[in-house]
Amino acid sequence: MNELRIKKAELEGFKNYLIMEERSKGTIKKYIHDIDCFLNYIGKNPVTKAQIISYKESLQKKYSARSVNTMLASLNSFFRWLDHPEFLVKQLKIQQQAFCLEEKELSRQEYIRLVKAARKSGNIRLEMILQTICCTGIRVSELCFVTVKAVRLGYAEVCCKGKNRRIMIPGNLRKKLLIYIQKNGIEKGEVFITKTGNAMDRSNIWRGMKGLAAEAGVLADKIFPHNLRHLFARSFYEIDKDIAKLADVLGHSSINTTRIYMISTGEEHRRQLERLRLVI
Repeated sequence: MNELRIKKAELEGFKNYLIMEERSKGTIKKYIHDIDCFLNYIGKNPVTKAQIISYKESLQKKYSARSVNTMLASLNSFFRWLDHPEFLVKQLKIQQQAFCLEEKELSRQEYIRLVKAARKSGNIRLEMILQTICCTGIRVSELCFVTVKAVRLGYAEVCCKGKNRRIMIPGNLRKKLLIYIQKNGIEKGEVFITKTGNAMDRSNIWRGMKGLAAEAGVLADKIFPHNLRHLFARSFYEIDKDIAKLADVLGHSSINTTRIYMISTGEEHRRQLERLRLVI
């Protein structure tokens, strides 16, 4: 049975490789974290295929199939880089769901209540972040590209995951952002910053959003930044019905990724079935 002992230098080398490959900071952090979790699982024992399979089984008991597959992808990338293909494991097979759970998807009405709750609490910065993500489809990690210059121009030039794209800022949102910039004395640079002048990160925004749950009457499980992007995608598609254009707007390399955003809720799926009128 093949065995392998992982050295710290190898993990550092893999990290440097990812940097040279121009992977995003978030991707690099995720890969290294996933590999560290596996190394903690095996302890001081050498790596074997049997242990990797055992680890895969343990992940299935704790996480969703999609999450397990992202963790396995990190390990497979590492073992490919080490030139040890014998340690590669198969990912879990996932059948595309016909509809999503309603308790997971944010509705337009719930979004409106979140914005109003932020406004009522006096957190105008959070209110504007919610509207900026939901009105443009921008990723939370891309908010740093929403600068004073971008708002004045009416579009943001975004560089993410090795790709460049232009994100348009709708006129009504632009007006609100210009007022926000003026009132807060922001002359240049990023629009959304903390009181100490640092950029708002995912955790800042996530905590702020979760804090609106009770006032807005929205389940906390529905409240996270990426759900705003999903709402944008569904709303955009309802008007345009052009999934290829939507993929470009969202910055997706594959339309298959965009399709995940288009999954209807269980209630919508139920209404579609009722309209078939096949029950005699």
